[in-house]
Amino acid sequence: PGTYSWDYVERGPVWQIRIARLRDADLPQILYSTRETSTGEALDDVAGAVWKLDVGQRHLDANVIYLPPAAEIATHVGPDLDVLLHVVSGEGALTTDSGCLTLTVGAIVWLPRRSRRSITAGATGLRYLSVHPKRPALSIGLTPTR
Repeated sequence: PGTYSWDYVERGPVWQIRIARLRDADLPQILYSTRETSTGEALDDVAGAVWKLDVGQRHLDANVIYLPPAAEIATHVGPDLDVLLHVVSGEGALTTDSGCLTLTVGAIVWLPRRSRRSITAGATGLRYLSVHPKRPALSIGLTPTR
């Protein structure tokens, strides 16, 4: 919004529309309030991503993830990009190769790329904001021939 304009030059039988770029960059905007997910009353029956960044031309991916009480994201090696977590409600544990970190409201956690980790929600569940660089799109290519 506010980056392009749309003006009708002619309205039928042949339609002409002038689209103009108003700014060189997108405008900052409020996308979501984590306050909506911190109470959990309306979301306790939903596990997984309860919010997702949905902006077309972006360089970040962000989600609010909810894990019900005692739920776990199994041990895995993270992707080839850094991830930042911000705990917005509940509590839990992050298990890494070097031990276990307690996750509490307000904690901001850096997960280095390719680090091994698992996350387990505590007795009240766990909600966190996950932010990382946008992953490159998958592409279909030709297999080289010899």
